Amino acid sequence: MKKVSVSGSPRENVGKKDARRLRREGFVPCVVYGGKEQIQFYTSEKSFKNIVYTPEACLVELDINGKKKDAVLQDIQFHPVTERILHVDFLEIFPDKPVKMSVPIRVVGDSPGVIAGGKLLVKRRRLEVLALPGDLPAEVEIDISALEIGDSVMVREISLENISLADPENDVIVIVKSARAAMMAPVDLEEEEGEEGEETEGEGEEGEGTEEAKEE
Repeated sequence: MKKVSVSGSPRENVGKKDARRLRREGFVPCVVYGGKEQIQFYTSEKSFKNIVYTPEACLVELDINGKKKDAVLQDIQFHPVTERILHVDFLEIFPDKPVKMSVPIRVVGDSPGVIAGGKLLVKRRRLEVLALPGDLPAEVEIDISALEIGDSVMVREISLENISLADPENDVIVIVKSARAAMMAPVDLEEEEGEEGEETEGEGEEGEGTEEAKEE
């Protein structure tokens, strides 16, 4: 899994007024927790180009005034109108402690059912994996080369070395349906929104993030 470096500076003042000032100047208020200390800091909005606006999962190396920490993105809040990033939570990780992370799936192989006229429906775009940081995969391959019309791949059928899946075992990841059945299937709005739909539930411009809200 790739690692992205992010440089930040400690926040001298924590509060809504200071957060609004940072955002006006093109910065994002952040917090990293999970280790011995919780650190409030800020970084450039551009730092998230290769973390948030990409389908790939990644680890993050934080450099806060020379103090380095390995972390993963834990939570992100967007403005409900402008979709600008309001606040980001990072979870500090350690080589000997398992971490849960959402990683994308990649469909591989040619399905006989699709070749025969069926339609492949991808029900899950990402999976929750639990593993040591060194074992975290950049993606999970889903092989569809044996799927006929009506066949599917469920979470319980996926086996990964040194990795556990945290999603419900009976969840369908992909399924091959007949073309007619696929056209008549109801649209699952929640599935269409995917992971981003869950992440965009941020507060308004006045919002200050989970940890900071506790301080107010």
